[in-house]
Amino acid sequence: MDSPPELFLPRQISFRGSVQLPGSKSIANRALLLSALAQGDTLLFHLPDADDTRVLLQALTVLGIEWSREGDALCVRGCAGELPRREAFLDLENAGTAFRPLVAILAFAGGYYTLTGNEQMQRRPVGDLTRALSAAGLGCSARDGNFPPVAIDSPGAGSRKFAVKGEVSSQFISALLMASVLASGTIEIRTVGPVVSKPYIELTISMLADFGVRVERQGYELFRIEPGQLRSPGSYRVEGDATAATYFLGLGAFPGSGPIRIGGLRPDSAQGDLSFTKVIGEMGGRCAFEDDWLVVHSQKPFAPLDMDFNSMPDAAMTAAVLSAFAEGRSHLRGLANLELKESRRLTNLATELNRLGVPARAGVDDLTIDGGGALHSARIETYRDHRMAMAFSLASYGTDLTILDPGCVSKTFPDYFSVFRSLLA
Repeated sequence: MDSPPELFLPRQISFRGSVQLPGSKSIANRALLLSALAQGDTLLFHLPDADDTRVLLQALTVLGIEWSREGDALCVRGCAGELPRREAFLDLENAGTAFRPLVAILAFAGGYYTLTGNEQMQRRPVGDLTRALSAAGLGCSARDGNFPPVAIDSPGAGSRKFAVKGEVSSQFISALLMASVLASGTIEIRTVGPVVSKPYIELTISMLADFGVRVERQGYELFRIEPGQLRSPGSYRVEGDATAATYFLGLGAFPGSGPIRIGGLRPDSAQGDLSFTKVIGEMGGRCAFEDDWLVVHSQKPFAPLDMDFNSMPDAAMTAAVLSAFAEGRSHLRGLANLELKESRRLTNLATELNRLGVPARAGVDDLTIDGGGALHSARIETYRDHRMAMAFSLASYGTDLTILDPGCVSKTFPDYFSVFRSLLA
């Protein structure tokens, strides 16, 4: 069913209740790729019913990977490192967690491939990855040297050494790490310059370990992977989406709200955005695991933030909207790569906050927000970006607002607004 072109959210004064998180698309797409490359069948549980997962499943089908539904699980029949099809055209829409890893995986596998995406994807840089692959002898080129479509004409990988930049996206490093399972020899990956979003690299390494692959490393500067380690774990459960949890943590921390109980996360989660609990603590809320739930309570009026979000830039979007309710100036830093994601998120955050009457200024790497004033009713442009829609839904705590293109949340959380409404106190 088509989504309405806009969604009116009346002003709310409190939120409370319980939420079960959808599966993390970052974990789901890593699990799908590793299952497809492993030997044997893997049962995947709690896959999200989201656009990014659907796009990757379609791509795997084109590549000859077989999968089927078995009850509440999806069974992926691994190819044991030998992709059935060595020539293909793949349209990956705007699924970065599918596009970047597949560029590396297909270059390592060897063959002739073209990968493209929608207009948004074709604005997202990929040159640091394609240059790293090409310099190591795996034929790979991007439009204008930096953007999709990407063409691959590669002999496949034996023992190789790679040098890759991680300043634009940690997905380039994660892509090489996952692709290394296809190599017939030792793979060495050396990073050049600063590395952003390091928790996502930790997530990749943790999941590789779940599939039997040990990564030797020196911090974030050097990674080494020996061949022949990948094996199916038999079954794998996708953890709830920690980035989606940030919206509910914010709702439950609003003065007068809470508690909100959030299910689907573990205290030892490898997802970096679980650290958003510390942001809530800094602002004035309280978060704690109680049995199998992460529970958030409100405690006092929000305090402004001065914080570096380099390790969790997507969560900074939630923090930016919450900062509109803090009395004083908030300064969010480490945000340069937000401008290179599904939309120009750093610029767009400032634009939409100003539309609400909240003074906000975007710099090259930071966002300054003067909070505490009255919010204006507004029509919020989402730029076809799921996280813009979900983050700005929190502004309904202060004013009536209309979310344009609410259906864009289908990228990761199709039921978001239904869940949101269930929390209205």
